[in-house]
This record gives sequence, C-alpha cells and structure tokens, in this order.
Amino acid sequence: MTILQRFAELDQILRGEERQPPREQSGAIRLWPALIALAMFYGLCMGSFAVVSGRAGAWRQMVSAAIKVPAQFALTLLVTFPSLYVFNALVGSRLGIRSLARLLTAAMGVSIALLASFGTIIAFFSFTTDSHPFMVVLNVIAFGVSGILGLSFLLRMLKRVPVRSEGADMQAEACTPAGRSATIVFRIWLIVFALVGAQMSWVLRPFIGGEAEFALFRSRGSNFFEALYHLVMKLIGG
Repeated sequence: MTILQRFAELDQILRGEERQPPREQSGAIRLWPALIALAMFYGLCMGSFAVVSGRAGAWRQMVSAAIKVPAQFALTLLVTFPSLYVFNALVGSRLGIRSLARLLTAAMGVSIALLASFGTIIAFFSFTTDSHPFMVVLNVIAFGVSGILGLSFLLRMLKRVPVRSEGADMQAEACTPAGRSATIVFRIWLIVFALVGAQMSWVLRPFIGGEAEFALFRSRGSNFFEALYHLVMKLIGG
C-alpha cells in the first residue's frame, strides 16, 4: 500500500465515510506512516520560526521539531495506554487490546490531521512576528484544539460506531451498563492523556527554539502549566 492510499484511508475517516476504525490490526498499523508524515510536517512549520528569526542552529531546530512532534504523540500514547487498558478491564468492558488500539489510531489520525492543517497558519505567523511567547502560546492553542477535537471524535466513535471485538458488537455494548462505564473510563482517560501530553511537550522542549544556543533538550525544571502561565502573563504584560 502506497503512502497516498494511507492518506486516502485517513481522508475517509475525516469525512465520516469510514464509519469505523480499521477492522484489522494491520489496517491500524498502515495508517501510522501517514500520521508520522503529517506530524513531521507540523514540526517543520514549528521550527520555521527559528529559521526566520535567524537563531543559532535554526536548521537543526527545525529538524529536531519535525522528529519531536510525532515522538510526543507516540510517547504520550505509550505512557497512558496501559492505564486505559486496565481501567477498561476493571469496568467489565469487552473491548480488547486490539480494539482499543484501533480506536486510538483513528482518534490520533483525526487529531494529527487537524494539527497538520494548522501548520501553514503556524508558518505564516512565524514569518510575520518575532514574538517568541506569542508563538509558544499559538502552538499550545493549536495542539489543544486538535487534541480536544480528536479525542471528542474518539468518544463519538465509542458510542456510535459498530466495531466487532472478540465477537462483541461495540454499538450494542455502548447501550449496556458496561458500555456506559467504558465511556466514563474513556472520559477520565482523556483527561489523563491531555495532562501527560502537555507535560511530555515540556520534557521534549524546545520545539520552536529560543534566544539561547540550539539545544536538543532543556533542563527539567518547572512544568508545562507553570511555564505557560508565565508566558501568558509576559504576553499580556508586553
């Protein structure tokens, strides 16, 4: 299957023509090259700010961001997936690990596609402003919006899309107490995923570079939420 066919599968999910995630595990795996390519595209757009600003090591920053964005999604999923599987089993849901993986692949597809669609907007502002705090906040907003919409898609799919897993019809299950419990678990997990994803971005920073010399990573001090608060205050205060 070519990369164009993988993008075509993703397009069907985005348009709602594909009413269920890939039926087979291999179908879910086939989507990931397209998702990685889209995430890398957004990373390049993020890193363009360092190039336009003429910062030291700008091109290395651009390449670094292109690698870090897909890594952020993959590592966040790796950290949070075990908790989702255990919570899912505890509430008695019949969704197996393969079904969960297919659901999450479809949701990540929507989220990453939305994020990539913001890439040209990020690049535009990279060429038209020299405010580092503004660019950081703008990227946080882009990640936030794409994440919320992508994970909301996951909840809708959980409720409405018939996916057979180990002989179970997920749509029928969604109407049972176990199905409702699974939905609650997914909602809790979405919060966990968002928190871990936010902190993961802090661990992997910098993405768009800074005034200092190029560095692949920064020190671990502080956290995402504290840093974002100070950036917003700095932006508001001028």
